[in-house]
Amino acid sequence: MNIKRWALRSGVVAAVAVAAVYFWLQHDGDGALEHIVSGNGRIEAVEIDIAARQPGRIQSIEVREGELVRSGQVLVRMDTESLQAQLRQAEARVRQAEDTVVTARSQLAQRESEKAAAQALVVQRQTELAAAQRRVQRFSELRQQAFISQQQLDDQTESVDRAAAALAAARAQVLASDAAIAAARSQIRGSESAVEAARAEAARIRTDIEDSLLKAPRDGRVQLIVARPGEVVGAGGRVLNLVDLKDVYMTFFLPTRAVGRVALDSEARLVLDAAPQYVIPARISYVADVAQFTPKTVETQVEREKLMFRVRAQIPPELLEKHLPQVKTGLPGVAHVTLDPEAPWPPQLQLRLPE
Repeated sequence: MNIKRWALRSGVVAAVAVAAVYFWLQHDGDGALEHIVSGNGRIEAVEIDIAARQPGRIQSIEVREGELVRSGQVLVRMDTESLQAQLRQAEARVRQAEDTVVTARSQLAQRESEKAAAQALVVQRQTELAAAQRRVQRFSELRQQAFISQQQLDDQTESVDRAAAALAAARAQVLASDAAIAAARSQIRGSESAVEAARAEAARIRTDIEDSLLKAPRDGRVQLIVARPGEVVGAGGRVLNLVDLKDVYMTFFLPTRAVGRVALDSEARLVLDAAPQYVIPARISYVADVAQFTPKTVETQVEREKLMFRVRAQIPPELLEKHLPQVKTGLPGVAHVTLDPEAPWPPQLQLRLPE
């Protein structure tokens, strides 16, 4: 009886050994090909946090966890009642500032009219002064001939002085008009600046209102919803997490002896545990320059072989675009990398993609 049990156990051990050898030939046998190295990994993608740009209350969340979303799609709506009130106030300030500009321009036109009238008065006063000076000249000649009295000549001389004073006053009025025009123009510039400031404030608030609609920056899948409608979040507060389904890669690890021969942009093939019937193309986009797993000592060759380096194989975006609904992260699999671009891939690693 014991002999039978021993024989049965020996048979089981032998079967397991054969199965292990077969598994190694299927999975690790690629390592026998000098131009191919393999490593276990997991599908990952770039994660994007969708956050509120300013503090506020969440009004509604338009998506569910696991849902596929497109670039520009509204994901979250924030409450904008306070911002709407601020916008109405800012728009009122814009109208008020615009009215101030109109008033300032009217005042400028009035000041320019006053200057034109003052300039016309200057011309009139110059004419009057010239006429008074000619009369004085004639009266002086008549006085020399004793045809008029000295009093009459003095009266004419005083009229010249009065005309000169009137001309000086008219010219002063022109200068005053120039100062008033300069002040009016300065007021216009100030009013126009106030209009620009009010418009900028209104534009800022409109931007805040627009930013209250949290949209997907690119195609992706909702991975996690952090906050719920009715909750208040601060500036930069995360509401949900999105994975970019067009930036998907497999992160895997290779030992020192293998990673030293892997070049960036090398061709790779990915086989996922969940879909072993498919072989997915990829390109090496990243090779770590420091080991991820480091033993306590690296003095011997055996210990150095334990060093593992992180490598990333990027899946082509155009391929991901064709199969967005099927793209999922977290799936384990195996990455195979060719070290010789001229060498052919073995039959089991020929490309096989879903229809």
